[in-house]
Amino acid sequence: MVKLFVCVTGMPGSGKTLVAKCLAQKLGLYVNMGDVVRAKASEAGIEPTAGNLMRLAQELRSIHGPDVVAREVIKAVSSYDEIVVVDGVRNLDEVRAFSGVAPTLIVAVHSSPRTRYSRLRVRGRSDDPETYVEFQRRDMKELELGIGSVIALADVVVVNEGREPSSICEEALEKVRRVMGDVVS
Repeated sequence: MVKLFVCVTGMPGSGKTLVAKCLAQKLGLYVNMGDVVRAKASEAGIEPTAGNLMRLAQELRSIHGPDVVAREVIKAVSSYDEIVVVDGVRNLDEVRAFSGVAPTLIVAVHSSPRTRYSRLRVRGRSDDPETYVEFQRRDMKELELGIGSVIALADVVVVNEGREPSSICEEALEKVRRVMGDVVS
């Protein structure tokens, strides 16, 4: 059984994947929730654009419940008996699903909208917005999914603004290790 879920959240382009992968290198297994949705899109023959992935994620949640992606992750890691770092938690139902299986802590990664948009423009993933208006719409959709509540209830907050990635990773790891003592007995 999983020892601990470390759920990493943040708005698109905040650097949550950077932080999640750094944490996983030191703590355990890395799992990306967006990859679950992208895999479902691939299975259905859906082009992985931002709009298509958002629609699919909303459809999956409306049909199978708001924690459907978390339940898929839980199934995938059910035989793992260490810490699992989950990248991309978007609502409190997902947090509750993880908490029902193992102790869970939330790490929120924050960056300003302008910084996040700039990062997404250079990232070049097929689901990244091409204009600032698209970026703002995507942010609103993320907030509608409930990501703001997850960020608000984070056990750890890391600001990823104008700093070296190694510094952000070190800070996140130090804060998570400090909080882990309160969560895992």
